[in-house]
Amino acid sequence: MPSMRQVRARIRVAKNIQQITKAMKMVAAARLKRAQDRVQSARPYAEQMRTVMGSLANAAGTSVAHPLLEQRTTIKRIGILAVTADRGLCGSYATNILKKTAEVMRTCGPDGTAPSPEDIRGIVIGRKGQAYFRRRGIPVAAEFAINMTGTTFGEAAEISRKAQAMYVSGEVDVVYLVYTKFLSALTQQPTAVQLLPLQTETESTSAGASEDALFEPDAATLFGEMVPRSVDTLVYQALLESVASEHGSRMTAMSSATDNAGKMIANLTLVANRARQAAITKEISEIVGGADALRS
Repeated sequence: MPSMRQVRARIRVAKNIQQITKAMKMVAAARLKRAQDRVQSARPYAEQMRTVMGSLANAAGTSVAHPLLEQRTTIKRIGILAVTADRGLCGSYATNILKKTAEVMRTCGPDGTAPSPEDIRGIVIGRKGQAYFRRRGIPVAAEFAINMTGTTFGEAAEISRKAQAMYVSGEVDVVYLVYTKFLSALTQQPTAVQLLPLQTETESTSAGASEDALFEPDAATLFGEMVPRSVDTLVYQALLESVASEHGSRMTAMSSATDNAGKMIANLTLVANRARQAAITKEISEIVGGADALRS
């Protein structure tokens, strides 16, 4: 059984940990509110961008081509744009997104097969993902850090431009975007989508409707501006979703850690009280025994 000094030392350590986890929970909760507002504000724009791109693609038909819409007949080299975490202490968030990345790499080859590590190129956001790719010998074409306090569209555009350049140059034949979709503070969903070639959601309309469409400026110029912007928007939305997911996961993890520290403190306090009572009882017994010995 541990001594009173050891138990009290463990109680002090548990209280210090509880203060730290409680502070981290409060910080994560404050940042989560701002990140959640940014996600909710950006989602309508991203959805409208997909709708507009689908309408333009449907109206233009096959008359306009763009390098970022070109489907490669043979897929050999795979690009993985993975949005991971920079820090730990966020529960299973980092583990789940890395598991999703591994799942994509196992099935993203031709006919759903696993490509060799030499045929994969990584664009990694976050130190956790960078270490993961290096351990597996997967070439990393670019590394980026996560701005947890306020991701900007310019930062997303820089990442997106790197993926676009790799695709247009033929360094990769397809690019997948792996990120965590924010559902709530308790629920985050690892998600993988095809980023390039860009997939447009077209609606079935008659040929006459396509012929009646007028483009100002011309369709080629419009697509030249809209397609890269649409890819930038997808990356920006993924960054916002991932940042909110990490804050939510960290807040939940620190809340659980604070509760567990409180339970540990209660249990250790009970152990200390019992040990103290046992010591007092022992001392009283020794005093009574000594007094009886003197009287006899």
